[in-house]
Amino acid sequence: MTVAALGDSLTQGYGLPEAQGFVPRLQAWLDEHSDVPVTLVNAGVSGDTTAGGLARIDWTLTPEVDAVIVALGGNDLLRGIDPAVSRANLGGILAKIDDAGLPALLVGMRAPGNFGPEYQADFDAIYPELAEAHGAALYPFFLQGLGAGDDLSAARGLMQVDNIHPNAEGVNRIVADIGPAVLELVRAAAH
Repeated sequence: MTVAALGDSLTQGYGLPEAQGFVPRLQAWLDEHSDVPVTLVNAGVSGDTTAGGLARIDWTLTPEVDAVIVALGGNDLLRGIDPAVSRANLGGILAKIDDAGLPALLVGMRAPGNFGPEYQADFDAIYPELAEAHGAALYPFFLQGLGAGDDLSAARGLMQVDNIHPNAEGVNRIVADIGPAVLELVRAAAH
């Protein structure tokens, strides 16, 4: 079973020794918890936007891939990209995964309030609506395992100094929280 993790620096493991990044830690979690052998492919590119993910999805969907984790949108937020553009790009990614007949786990991002309530509402609606439209599983917020809700300042001890990327302990908590959803994705791909 091969699962591709399409994402940005959060997936790629920015700022951490390779073994402490999201994909290697999730691989270790799956090795302990999955009934079937799973190989995770790190298709995370630091700085990538949903547009970059859409440009890369075709070569991510190799014949070996059985399922896809899609974790993009954080850099769209940092750049203030129109939520309609992010939605179209993520929809395009999910459509290509649908066309390949593969299950997907869409991992959400949450907009901060600094772009205003309308932007925030439009952005935050993208993930649940697209997951439903494409029959993808939804993990609501990449950083929810930090236990801070929308106030990431409450998770400062779990973040790197940039307050954007989790530290090694933060990654471990994220993996423990998202792991069961990835396990469900693996089970869906096995059937």
